[in-house]
Amino acid sequence: MKQIVIIGAGGFGREVAWLIERINQVKEEWNLIGFVDDDKEIQGKEVNGYKVIGNIEWLKEKEVYVVNAIGDPIVKKKVISRLEGSKNIYPVLIDPNVIYSNSVSFGEGSIICAANILTTDIQVGSHVIINLDCTIGHDATLGDYTTVLPSVNVSGFVETAECVSIGTGSAVIQGVKIGANTVVGAGSVVVKELPANCVAVGAPAKPIKFN
Repeated sequence: MKQIVIIGAGGFGREVAWLIERINQVKEEWNLIGFVDDDKEIQGKEVNGYKVIGNIEWLKEKEVYVVNAIGDPIVKKKVISRLEGSKNIYPVLIDPNVIYSNSVSFGEGSIICAANILTTDIQVGSHVIINLDCTIGHDATLGDYTTVLPSVNVSGFVETAECVSIGTGSAVIQGVKIGANTVVGAGSVVVKELPANCVAVGAPAKPIKFN
């Protein structure tokens, strides 16, 4: 089996450990070595039966499969940048019950959780997280490091730039573009283009703050 390490031992990191266990129930593919986390309080301890084996720097001299379970897109990107030049490999993890067509492409390091449906001609960038129970419509493009939180509906031809976060229970109507580093608040309905570097909330979603 292939050796794999999870970056981040928080809530989503524990969910990714469970995702790996679910994959192994169908086909024994992964040996989860444990977590790496910069929180000194948990280093050396066990989280859900797996050891926190060190901080993120531990990975620099290794050659293992690595999955980044940090939900915040900007932090996620910074962590991957810290590991630039390492020999680590970033696999795509897809829960066994995800429904998707052969015309969906997945970038390295992406995590697709249970109960998701991705239809046709979709491009999922690198290190994208699609959390539980989402739908991604035809011809959508999710930029690198995008995080889609649970129960989000993304319609056809939607485009997100890199480092976008779409909050729980949100909907994005067909053809809308969302700019880089933008956060869509939980329960929002995005009906028109959102600029980069903002926080947008409401139905319809409107920017309330710029970074």
